[in-house]
Formats: sequence, C-alpha cells, structure tokens
Amino acid sequence: MEGRPEILERLENLAQMRLLVLDIDGTLTDGQIMYSGDGDVQRYNVHDGQGLVWLRRHGKMKQAWISGRSGPAAIRRSGDLKIDEVHLGVGPKAQVLKEVQKKLGIGPEHTISMGDDLPDLALAAHSALFVAPKNARPELIKRADFVTHKGGGKGAVREVCEWLLYAQGLWADILQENKG
Repeated sequence: MEGRPEILERLENLAQMRLLVLDIDGTLTDGQIMYSGDGDVQRYNVHDGQGLVWLRRHGKMKQAWISGRSGPAAIRRSGDLKIDEVHLGVGPKAQVLKEVQKKLGIGPEHTISMGDDLPDLALAAHSALFVAPKNARPELIKRADFVTHKGGGKGAVREVCEWLLYAQGLWADILQENKG
C-alpha cells in the first residue's frame, strides 16, 4: 500500500466489504471487442484473475459480474474463476445489483463496486465504495472513492483485490504462500 495514502486511510472501510461487483468491458477488459468467425473475443488480464482467485480462496468476499453485454468469452472466464454471481446482457445495473445483494444477504454498506462507463454509475449508487480504473470516463473518476493506477484490463482489478486482502489482514498470508 506504499504510495497510496488514500487506501491506508480507508482500510477499515475496505475491511468491511463482503461483495465485490465488477463491470466487464473496460474494467476486466481493456474495452476493446474483436470479432472472429465464432463470435466476439475478449482479452482478460491474468493478474486480475489471480487477484480474484486469492479473494475467493482467502477472503470472505463474494464476487459478482454485471454487464450489459454477453458473450462466450465472459461466460468461460467467469466459470474459470468461479465467480459467484454472473449477470450478462442485463439492462439497468441498479436493479440487478439490488437483486444480487438480496440473494446473497449483503447490503450496500458491505458492497464495493468497480466500473468505467456511465451505466456503471448505477453500481456506485448502491455500493459503500466505488472504484474506477484510471482510464474510466471522467464522470466516474469524479464519483469514485478510489481510482486505480492501472487501466481496465491492465491490472486495475488486481489492485482492488490487493487492497481488500491487505485490509482484511490476509496479504501477509498471500506473500507467505507464494514464497514456496
């Protein structure tokens, strides 16, 4: 957390989070969509995925992906990472988030969300903390409690995972586990 005083100042808030909600396009990916003969192709960052695995394995966090788009790449990646709630091709994100929170029994006061574009403002409205990747729309950066140093699809989600693990007192365990 060196060089991130705003994170250190809010560790107690981060430690209380129990649900991480992510947009996909522009947050978990760099926002580019490529088309092939078999459909669209998305690129995911391996560091983001590792952070999500650590949260699942060590943390007390549930994870949800909420996206206005759907596609086989997102379905496959969410399955690989064992994401708890995946809602693709959905309309207003606020309603979907409220349904996820109700289903999981986790209120907005324990929800942290992350997004990069205007439809993600609805996630911010129903979360205690909102994070924007550094390449998000200016409106989201202005609304964000935190802005990552990295862009969407470039390790921004990993930053958030590390903050949460650190706040929950689990980062030392991650470091020890990976020393071999």
